[in-house]
Amino acid sequence: MAGGVGSRFWPFSRNDKPKQFLDFFGTGRTLLQMTYDRILPLIPKENIYIVSNQKYRDMILEQLPDIKPEQVLLEPLRRNTAPCIAYAVYKIHQENKKANVLVVPSDHLITNEEEFKRIITEGLRFTAYNDALLTLAMKPTRPETGYGYVQLGEGGGELRKVKTFTEKPNLEMATLFLNSGEFYWNSGMFLWRSETIIKAFEKLLPDVAIEFEKGKKYYFTDDEQGFIDVAYAHCPNISIDYGIMEKAQNVFAYMADFGWSDLGTWSSLHELSEKNEDNNVVINCQAQLYNCKNNIVVAEADKLVIVDGLEDYLIAEDNGVLLICKKDDEQKMRQYVKEAEAKFNGKYN
Repeated sequence: MAGGVGSRFWPFSRNDKPKQFLDFFGTGRTLLQMTYDRILPLIPKENIYIVSNQKYRDMILEQLPDIKPEQVLLEPLRRNTAPCIAYAVYKIHQENKKANVLVVPSDHLITNEEEFKRIITEGLRFTAYNDALLTLAMKPTRPETGYGYVQLGEGGGELRKVKTFTEKPNLEMATLFLNSGEFYWNSGMFLWRSETIIKAFEKLLPDVAIEFEKGKKYYFTDDEQGFIDVAYAHCPNISIDYGIMEKAQNVFAYMADFGWSDLGTWSSLHELSEKNEDNNVVINCQAQLYNCKNNIVVAEADKLVIVDGLEDYLIAEDNGVLLICKKDDEQKMRQYVKEAEAKFNGKYN
């Protein structure tokens, strides 16, 4: 899945080049490329599909030259993750009725890739022989309000039945989840057979199922894009979490620990990046920091940034926008973007 805007990383992430297409860590590989590299040892390249917005087609093909144009599934509208996943699985199912499917977002960071490969291999083995919707669950380290949570059932081992599935609780609820020890973060990575998830769509999101079922005679033809353009206009804007996972009775979780972050906020980037002795992070640019602690400074490579006397701040500059705010004020980021869009007619989006 590679169609998100990544507005919480504004001004670094923009509409014309969202965060999945950026090299955050100076490795020479973008988040999308790192995701592709990670799954390539597990899945043949011809079996990998990228679902994204139509405007990102050329960027995807440029960053992933091994991918053929027909492997890039183009959404005409943003309708959240349920229609995105439905499009891919209905098309895959048309090709292979017994397909075993891995769904991964393109903007996550994973540091222990060998453990990731082990767990994905085990997970695919489980879903191949069980009518199960499997999510990868991460032990929480803080009361995060930006993640979904799964409550695990009783039993031992890494794989458990899910008792409840809750998307993005408020801070009070997230704190209760953390303290209970029963709740894990939902990573947004899923495994299932195509026939299993299609049954779930038919039962729980029938309006979405009806639209993509109509595509049987269009998938893998020249008329596919025209069909999709019409189908998406009739789809609700709904996540796979709300639409399927919270309601389904056959949800399982694989408890995983492979150094995961969804890299959703500047604070998460600060947490994952190399820091100096005062816990400051500097990305891309040169910086001179005086009396500063726990800040993150991001600017274009040819910029020198001098900061004195700040603590817990984000200083981010890119393409005509300079943002200075409290590092943990993540909820205000969308407000900044929305108000800038309204005041300047989208110039800085």
